[in-house]
Amino acid sequence: MSASRSILLIIGGGIAAYKCLELIRRLKDRGISSRVILTKAGEQFVTPLSVSALAGERCFTDLFSLTDEADIGHIALSRSTDLLVVAPATADLIAKMATGQANDLATTALLATDKRVLIAPAMNPRMWEHAATRRNMAQLERDGVLVVGPNSGAMAERGENGPGRMAEPMEILAAIEQALSSQVPPRAIGFLGRLPGGSAAAKPLAGKRVLITSGPTHEPIDPVRFIANRSSGKQGHAIAAAAAAAGAQVTLVSGPVTVPDPAGLTTIHVESAREMLAAVEGALPADIAIFAAAVADWRVADAAPEKMKKDGGALPALSLVENPDILATVAALKTGRPAVVVGFAAETEHVVAHAQAKLARKGCDLIVANDVGGTGVMGGESNTVHLVSRDGVETWPTLPKTEVASRLVAHLAGLATP
Repeated sequence: MSASRSILLIIGGGIAAYKCLELIRRLKDRGISSRVILTKAGEQFVTPLSVSALAGERCFTDLFSLTDEADIGHIALSRSTDLLVVAPATADLIAKMATGQANDLATTALLATDKRVLIAPAMNPRMWEHAATRRNMAQLERDGVLVVGPNSGAMAERGENGPGRMAEPMEILAAIEQALSSQVPPRAIGFLGRLPGGSAAAKPLAGKRVLITSGPTHEPIDPVRFIANRSSGKQGHAIAAAAAAAGAQVTLVSGPVTVPDPAGLTTIHVESAREMLAAVEGALPADIAIFAAAVADWRVADAAPEKMKKDGGALPALSLVENPDILATVAALKTGRPAVVVGFAAETEHVVAHAQAKLARKGCDLIVANDVGGTGVMGGESNTVHLVSRDGVETWPTLPKTEVASRLVAHLAGLATP
């Protein structure tokens, strides 16, 4: 992304405003400069000082500041940029945008701009689903406003759950990069999210083919016993669902799991590592390949054709051989290699160091590493991951696996954007 690209970020008044601090930092990492308007309500959640420190210039707050007007003016502020981004876009801000109000600096800039506008809604689920919000969002659709999110999940208010969580910073970043690249139509709604009522959405992975492996493999010892691991497939299946929601054509190659197949994609069921490799090779070519499956490293050289009996004699000798390395095989392809190849590393110690070594050894582009030494990760609902690439390490907080999936897909959409 060119360093000359810039956005005007309008931070609304919601608890999700704190995510904008991370967004500003990520924008800078991608060479996108940001000026910031902080609303009066937004100041209740983040401070002008913290915003200006990250953005690298003063934060704008007051429509009637003579100093700011003399320096730039609210008209020029809204036009000397490539894109306006509103995050969090509260129900109040959305209503003001839909009705063309201009009673503070944020709404005046939005009304005066001649640039595209991207919003990241954030509000209580009932507010998001209210008929008034539906009408306002429908008006913004007609006006050509772009939308990222909202996601579903637990709210700040105790006991509240549903659609209305603001998209994560990496999701918003991916939406910004796609909007700046002009790869969405001028009148697009539901950029990564859903509009109540089901309007069509422009998707960040539209036109991309994504291949994902998930779950364990079962390597037979005899007809009733096998070598396996504790992988549930929840993380890989969540990633497949998130990629499909982002518009990708997804092929999921799944080992034996109890979680249901995600909707809207092709699922191929396999048992062993060799079957998984054959299915992966048959599913190529792909633009992005994500190897989240916990493939068994070894198999029995000669599986018994009948059930092995415990007869009180000597223990059976199990001769093990290595299974094919699916990740390394695809990463090393000379022709037809996916543009982005992602591996997973489940470690019990020295997580990042082992992941960095695996990245170099396998020849892939990204390793998603996590610590599975404790309880509750393999088969659980949450995950703490480190994204390890040649550019460094990015550590995410503990998140539900569905949110890890959404963040990862948003990150990969940014990598896959030409």
